[in-house]
Amino acid sequence: MPDSLTLKMDGEELTEQETALYDRQIRVWGADAQRRLSKSHILVCGMKGTVAEFCKNIVLAGVGSLTLVDDRVVTEEALFANFLVQPDETMYGGKTIAEVCCDSLKEFNPMVRVSVEKGDLSSFGLEFYEKFDVVVVSCCSFTTKKLVNEKCRKLSKHVAFYTVDCRDSCGEIFVDLQNHKYSKQKLDETVECQLQYLSFEEATSIPWRALPKKVSNLYFAMRVIEQFEEAQGRRNGEISIDDLPGVLSLKKELCEANSLNVPDTLLERLITSAKEFPPVCAIIGGILGQEVIKAISGKGDPLKNFFFFDVMNGKGIVEDIKPSPTKQAELL
Repeated sequence: MPDSLTLKMDGEELTEQETALYDRQIRVWGADAQRRLSKSHILVCGMKGTVAEFCKNIVLAGVGSLTLVDDRVVTEEALFANFLVQPDETMYGGKTIAEVCCDSLKEFNPMVRVSVEKGDLSSFGLEFYEKFDVVVVSCCSFTTKKLVNEKCRKLSKHVAFYTVDCRDSCGEIFVDLQNHKYSKQKLDETVECQLQYLSFEEATSIPWRALPKKVSNLYFAMRVIEQFEEAQGRRNGEISIDDLPGVLSLKKELCEANSLNVPDTLLERLITSAKEFPPVCAIIGGILGQEVIKAISGKGDPLKNFFFFDVMNGKGIVEDIKPSPTKQAELL
């Protein structure tokens, strides 16, 4: 495995057309960052509202290519938060959500190659993931997230991996940049930095009692719901208020084993509606787009390793989920 994450693009310079189109962005983050973006290849799975916002942002930013995976056929539910799916069912004729979103995204920036890949994300081999620089997964099971992240880590090149989920008025982003080198401005000088990331499986398998005391309740609530869906054989988001007793029972079991308390009201809010809240989609999609651009360009402090947003308090919280040295020593 390579020592550090360097998203390798070919040496081509920006074309005259690209320079003219992305002039304002180049003034913000520089020509080298824009060149890296224009040569990058992004894979996205799960075209719900938050991911639609993300895709719009990176297509406008000028990535090289964007590949969409979502074989679900367009239904009325897809119209709720996904602005890429227009409310005219006569247009679709059995098209998948990925196909419809692909058509819409091409109109945002004709210089970005947007395509669709059909199939089950977990069944794709390593050679498939080798084609990409960034992989973003949503609407996936806990097992699929772990599996895809593991495949990304086995590649001969480093691939940035993200998961994103929005449940009702709350959102979560997970980031794995493996061993990531980047630069940032500090006063008048450029400082070279490096961060080491945990995989999704490593981060989520840390015993709760080994985590620092002030970890966001959203982290624990999301893990409870993930475990419940996994145990019940449900797809991501296939949960309703009818499942509340079972979810609270699992939460009680996990909290008692780890001497924690996660409010019942938070879990009730997260499962009352499986639909996304469009304003939260815009916020989470915007943050994710910003993070992917930072990872590709190698400029600016990246998020490490979870981000949470709750519209009830309007706060965005970054949590570096790793064992607390003090708590870990107590467990030994």
